[in-house]
Amino acid sequence: MKRIFNNMISVFVVIIVLFLLIPLPPFLLDVLFIFNISISLVILLITMNIGEALEFSIFPSLLLITTLFRLGLNISSTRLILSEGGEAGEVIKLFGEFVIQGNVVIGVIIFLIIVLMQFIVITKGAERVSEVAARFTLDSMPGKQMAIDADLSSGLINEQQAKERRAKVQREADFYGAMDGATKIVKGDAIMSLIITTINFIAGFIIGIVQSGMDLNQALSVYSIATIGDGLVSQLPSLMISTATGMIVTRSVSEGSLNKDVIKQFLAQPQALMIAAVILAFFGILPGTPHVQLFIIAGTLFFISYKVTKNMKAMEEQKAAIPAAEELARKQAEAQQSEMDYYKDVNNVYSLINVEPIEMEFGYSLIPLVDETNGGKLINRIVIFRRQYAQEMGFVIPSIRLRDASMLGTNQYVIKIRGEEVAKGEILLDYYLALEPSNPAGEIEGIETIEPAYGIPSRWILPENKEMAEIYGYTVIDPLSVMLTHLSETVKRHTYELLDRAETIQLVEHLKKTAPQLVEEAFPSVLSYAMLEKILGNLLKEGIPIKDMVTIVETAVDALNITRDTDIITETIRARLKRTITRRFCEEDKLNVITLDAEVEKKIVASLVKNEQGVYLAIAPDLMQAMLAQLTENIKKFSELGQKPILLTSHVIRVYLKRLLEQFYPDLTVLSFNEIITNVQIQALGNITSN
Repeated sequence: MKRIFNNMISVFVVIIVLFLLIPLPPFLLDVLFIFNISISLVILLITMNIGEALEFSIFPSLLLITTLFRLGLNISSTRLILSEGGEAGEVIKLFGEFVIQGNVVIGVIIFLIIVLMQFIVITKGAERVSEVAARFTLDSMPGKQMAIDADLSSGLINEQQAKERRAKVQREADFYGAMDGATKIVKGDAIMSLIITTINFIAGFIIGIVQSGMDLNQALSVYSIATIGDGLVSQLPSLMISTATGMIVTRSVSEGSLNKDVIKQFLAQPQALMIAAVILAFFGILPGTPHVQLFIIAGTLFFISYKVTKNMKAMEEQKAAIPAAEELARKQAEAQQSEMDYYKDVNNVYSLINVEPIEMEFGYSLIPLVDETNGGKLINRIVIFRRQYAQEMGFVIPSIRLRDASMLGTNQYVIKIRGEEVAKGEILLDYYLALEPSNPAGEIEGIETIEPAYGIPSRWILPENKEMAEIYGYTVIDPLSVMLTHLSETVKRHTYELLDRAETIQLVEHLKKTAPQLVEEAFPSVLSYAMLEKILGNLLKEGIPIKDMVTIVETAVDALNITRDTDIITETIRARLKRTITRRFCEEDKLNVITLDAEVEKKIVASLVKNEQGVYLAIAPDLMQAMLAQLTENIKKFSELGQKPILLTSHVIRVYLKRLLEQFYPDLTVLSFNEIITNVQIQALGNITSN
């Protein structure tokens, strides 16, 4: 018995199929018609009381079953109508006589209006809503998935919550996709009802006259009652199911059941009810209008509006009754007590000494950029940046902790690495940032400032001046892009600080999936994790991708047979990564560089000093001043071209010269000839001499 109950729906579907073949007695047909109407009513009420569509996720399948059930009953009733002289049970007779009421023409017209309303309005509308909902749901899936990844990355949710939200997004897509197809069933059901009704009427009329010997009026009366009754018995459940279909696909913007939403949202606007009451009362005093009816409805609306307004004022007064200072003090006392209880456990004190790899703090007015409920897109943009950086550099940036900070100015933000501030900026949300070109075609009005990421002179301009600024040659950027660019450039500049031992081990574990033998040979007997961490840090510090871990580890293992100096090993690896380095810094197989005079290189090589801490440069002051002065002039040439400056030198002094010059020119890239592939055209924009 339990097995039959668990498979009740399957048994029911099989019985429905049998309806198409086995004749049913009128009594049983009446019971099934009443059951059909009841189950349709239940489905309609369920769709009105659910909060979201997924609460009734079986609806597409249920829609197919109920449609098949109605068609099975239609065929059974058609068999009885045509074979029993229009006698197909009490339910069909009751519906037919109630609509016709002695006038066949009026009955047919009423029936056609109901059928056409069902087909043209309800069914067509539900079908269109389902199509749009399915398309929009599928289009929004990537954005929802990115939002989930952003929440997970920023620590707003845990992995389990992320899995649940991803599963819900997938279920929504599947549900609305199924609903898009299910509405075609509703449309086909409406068409089939019209066809069956037409067949019943024409075939019954012919059978009544030819086979049963009825006269014209008798045949018309008998079969019109049976046909219209049968059509209505099937159309009434179909109408309720179609309405339920339209309701369930529009639940995406609701907060509760339909009943609660309607009452809540109507009563939230008492002014609208009051205005409607006044308008109806005005029409009520005009001559020729139904005065009593208009005044009854106007009075009802006025009374509801008055009561709602009174209740709203009472609630506001009740909230204002508690003094603001007392309420604030109470909350602070509760928070303090709760905090004291929490930190009584010494283990909880350790949470205070945690240091986040990356943090970004915001002033109050910048919170909407982060708050997704208000349309904030910063989290989505950070997710895109993390993905692109991982693809480009082979390093996964840790989660960025986002938080508001009351100590900051309302328009300020701060970027922290390992708990310490490394950059800060200020943006104006209602403005655009216009980067000044070298020779603007005109002057644009705005608030002068400096672009935070690259230090370019700029000005904040009003949105209405955006087009004119672009015409004058300014590069116009929205506030969110300004802040995100500053964040991304800051993170890129400090990526090597984010590489720790745990991340190094994670990279090796990832390498083990593709090169297990190499990992087994290298770690930890030949190459330690500490040394690999330092090598990868050296590469990342100068913007060299570490995606090709196989080449990096293999070269490091080979180089360790000769030296254990990580600087020399890093330079050897850079030479092996020449294709990657060339691709990163070349444009169209051309490389604009600043070169060193041969005499200068000799003096620099002679300035190399080795001690216990390693090798460093001890360049004479006059040579150093000459180099810095010439570098400053040559770097300006790169700025005019919109390119980053590159200094090309020999591999012997490259790393030491880079360390010396980075304190003066942090953005200066220093490359060696060994790191450039042979088919690249090198063009010297300047040459550093000793004079």
